[in-house]
Amino acid sequence: MHTMWKGAVSFGLVHVPVKMFSATEDKDISMRMIHKPCGTPVSYIRRCATCESDVAWEDIVKGYEYDKGHFVLFNKEELEALNGEANKEIKILDFVDITEIDPVYFQKTYYLAPSDTGSNAYSLLLQALSESGKIGIAQVSIRSKSSLAAVRVVEGCLAMETIFYPDEIRPIAQVPNLPEQATVDEKELTMAKMLIDQLTVPFEPEKYQDETRQRIMEAIESKIAGEEVQAAPNQPATNVADLMSALQASLAAVQTDPGKDSSSNKRKSAPAKKNATKKAVGAEADKPAAKKRTTKSKTKKDSS
Repeated sequence: MHTMWKGAVSFGLVHVPVKMFSATEDKDISMRMIHKPCGTPVSYIRRCATCESDVAWEDIVKGYEYDKGHFVLFNKEELEALNGEANKEIKILDFVDITEIDPVYFQKTYYLAPSDTGSNAYSLLLQALSESGKIGIAQVSIRSKSSLAAVRVVEGCLAMETIFYPDEIRPIAQVPNLPEQATVDEKELTMAKMLIDQLTVPFEPEKYQDETRQRIMEAIESKIAGEEVQAAPNQPATNVADLMSALQASLAAVQTDPGKDSSSNKRKSAPAKKNATKKAVGAEADKPAAKKRTTKSKTKKDSS
């Protein structure tokens, strides 16, 4: 992994020297802009319209447009001093339960490794967070941007997740057309809960694949090989008259899908509430037959 940042995690008077690595990678397929007539990649030039000349990177500063055509200018050193990036510090302000943070706040995850001289302090913070079950809420500046962050333990490694400030989260009140007082048909609600129960499985991220990226890569390989690209036909839309019919059809499709057998087995092995309705919903097709055989054998014993 490439080290993208070096600094320290601080809480109280304790400093934990760390190196930061990105925990995720962008798998998007990169395509360049090409001039169609000749096949040449299009280049982008930094050019000043007033001076009518190309601009070198060393001649570029950043500016805030406070009025149309009027800017206040900042150089790199001024911005670094203002946003605190020069401190190279992940400063933990508070400790909280992770369940108190809504997922809408989370941005990007980074792994933190101990620096060459910080293994003892790193292990101390790692174990303290693990045993307390808490996460640290910190402030950090990375790449000229100040951010809140959550410091937590992920599989024996300290991780930092940048999170939005409260004023960066748009209020729900701005979402249009939300029902003020939702009225739901009880039968439809029961069917919806049954469908949710049928589709509930343990989270296994490896089973989810980016099918769009796979199709694009296959098309790229076909074009390289000189083959004609064949687009997969769109799945025909299912015409469903009403909501109840859609729920019933969805339940029927799930119950007859052989690929769902392993999922229902996993659900049975996991702890579940002893709810009679859920038992009836989650029962597999062969269970009623098993019950009938048990009843018959019991009848034979009684008659004997």
